[in-house]
Amino acid sequence: MQVHEAREDVPDGFVHSGSAPQDTVLNLRLALVQSDPAGLEKALLDVSTPSSDLYGQHLSKEEVEKFVAPSSDSVAAVNAWFADNDIEAKTISPAGDWLSFTIPVSKANELLDADFSVFTHEETGQTSVRTLAYSIPADLKEHVELVHPTITFPNPFARLPAMVSPPKIKTAVNITSDAVPASCSETITPACLQALYGIPTTPAKVSSNKLAVSGFIEQFANEADLRTFLTNFRPDLPASTTFTLQTLDGGSNPQSADEAGVEADLDIQYTIGVATEVPTFFISVGERFNDGALEGFLDIINFLLGEDSPPQVLTTSYGQNENTISRALANNLCTAYTQLGARGVSILFASGDGGVAGSQSSRCTTFLPTFPSGCPFMTSVGATTGVPETSASFSSGGFSNFFAQPSYQAGAVSTFLSALGNTNAGKFNRSGRAFPDVAAQGDNVEIVVGGEFGLVAGTSCSSPIFASVVSLLNDELAAVGKPPLGFLNPFLYSTGAAALNDITTGSNPGCNTQGFPARAGWDPVTGLGTPDFAKLRTAVGL
Repeated sequence: MQVHEAREDVPDGFVHSGSAPQDTVLNLRLALVQSDPAGLEKALLDVSTPSSDLYGQHLSKEEVEKFVAPSSDSVAAVNAWFADNDIEAKTISPAGDWLSFTIPVSKANELLDADFSVFTHEETGQTSVRTLAYSIPADLKEHVELVHPTITFPNPFARLPAMVSPPKIKTAVNITSDAVPASCSETITPACLQALYGIPTTPAKVSSNKLAVSGFIEQFANEADLRTFLTNFRPDLPASTTFTLQTLDGGSNPQSADEAGVEADLDIQYTIGVATEVPTFFISVGERFNDGALEGFLDIINFLLGEDSPPQVLTTSYGQNENTISRALANNLCTAYTQLGARGVSILFASGDGGVAGSQSSRCTTFLPTFPSGCPFMTSVGATTGVPETSASFSSGGFSNFFAQPSYQAGAVSTFLSALGNTNAGKFNRSGRAFPDVAAQGDNVEIVVGGEFGLVAGTSCSSPIFASVVSLLNDELAAVGKPPLGFLNPFLYSTGAAALNDITTGSNPGCNTQGFPARAGWDPVTGLGTPDFAKLRTAVGL
């Protein structure tokens, strides 16, 4: 047997609470080594880089699956190992690179030479069964990528944005003038975003151009709240405008007012309320995860990869600290985003709300990058506040410890690092993938939840807003027979950079430091900046 993955210590905030009961049943997943992930990355960059001859020529489902399907040797070797141990496994991904199987702790300890134990998260009391290391037979090393959940810990801080009540005085909003209404400096509404970013109100035309919103951890999107929101903030739209529900892992979307979710309502109201008439899907991922600790992250991607025509844009307002995830799992999820990107899907995630302390303001001595923002093949969205815009101090940003800096951002990042000098030296990985890529308003955003008006803050506001801008651009592109934007970053860091409003003030403190400063050009607080719709139209060739 050979150690396959191990972590040196229990992650911050968790304590070891003894051995796991031998009869506890574990739902385990095994990822097989994919045939050509490097080829997939190259294909993604070829179709996503504006200067490439292949720009916009996205791959088909079958073409993508060829890159990630395991070899027949790998499948045979792993199946033989399972058969020898009387384990029945089933395939759970479209390309056949993920298998699932269920065994008790006693058998898992023996099979994987592991020590599955109970770990308690001190602050929440949440317990999970994990091991700090596991092994596999040496002859399977080249066939098995990872077994999960083993050394990846759950995310107890799947923090939702807190809601505060709005200021009592509703100022009259004059949407016809180009000036940003004065009320926008204290409350953000769709009218503010239209004025600030030049977002059009003309209805989208192309029904095949879709926008999807991820829903996790029992967050439900309420249709009555959406109707109230549209009646108040988009009176020009039919109040009956709604979303299409998709579910997986036993997901649902109950409609009683007390089950309305702040996050889900926010995400739906600031897609449907901003991306006028773009067909919007709410994907509710239930609690029956097939991917263990990652709250359905992998399942939703495999679900979309299984569709013949996945949505052109996916926005997700959830994430966790990179250091809670095994490097192999982070790589595997990043490859899953690469697969969707190669098929022409723009994947946007909120960067996190703890400044340089990641997705929580914990007792950190070095900066905590978030996942999946560290993955180079998705678009990370930070937050701004106020009019004129400045950085939101909670906007997470920094440098991955897992993923190397991709070439598309090398110039922008080196300019920032030169200007930064020795500030925060030793607290972050200068050669890591830098994030966020872009930003949008994320503070004092007005929503309706359970029939009540309230304000929310977080990069979880910013991601759906930026995603809506991308969807509206995709609609116009589709109307003239052009492909969708797909993976955005090579465009954003080249021809797209000048089409963004550069945010040069503020910072993102955390870990007892001032964090990083925003400055001219790219920075790890607001990325390249916020959208300017008219300039982006020109930059994408409209």
